[in-house]
Amino acid sequence: MAPRILLARHGQTEWSLSGKHTGRTDIPLLEEGRRGAKLLGERLHRSPFDSLPAAEVRTSPLSRASETCELAGLGERATTWDALLEWDYGAYEGMTPAEIQDIRPGWFIWRDGVPEGESLEQVTARADEVVSYARSEDRDLLIFAHGHILRSIGARWLGLPLDFAARIRLNPTSLSVLGWAYGEPAIEAWNDCGHLSA
Repeated sequence: MAPRILLARHGQTEWSLSGKHTGRTDIPLLEEGRRGAKLLGERLHRSPFDSLPAAEVRTSPLSRASETCELAGLGERATTWDALLEWDYGAYEGMTPAEIQDIRPGWFIWRDGVPEGESLEQVTARADEVVSYARSEDRDLLIFAHGHILRSIGARWLGLPLDFAARIRLNPTSLSVLGWAYGEPAIEAWNDCGHLSA
């Protein structure tokens, strides 16, 4: 069976709740985020995933992702990977989209990038690193990371330019699966939050 990437976005934080761009600032999970991480873990330990015993588990070094992994019951299997860090938002770190629009009307991150942070090309290169690694392995890869980098990985898995990621939103503590259909890269599931209603 061809390898897949399973994407787990970290749980809710104060900044994700308010819509602030949270790149490298290490914001802790809210209690809601901790609860969601545990529910995600329960789902991953049930059928059809059954704890994904053969999968490799990787996490962003930032605590909101690594704690989500830990609370999901997979921390002991996980290794950190800098390629999974969130986009470095530079001068826009901690700002909401509305605040950015006030100083830069018409701004669109997937086209315009950010000043003093990572370029579109740098984010694309990191997403490509993850996709290339996953395809070189003979087992699934489960990753715990952040909204924009996971959306970027989704776009690049499909072979599409980075701006496609604007069309595939991700909620906190969601689960997505990148796989294959008729031998071509495909989205098997996206932004699935069914476990949060448990």
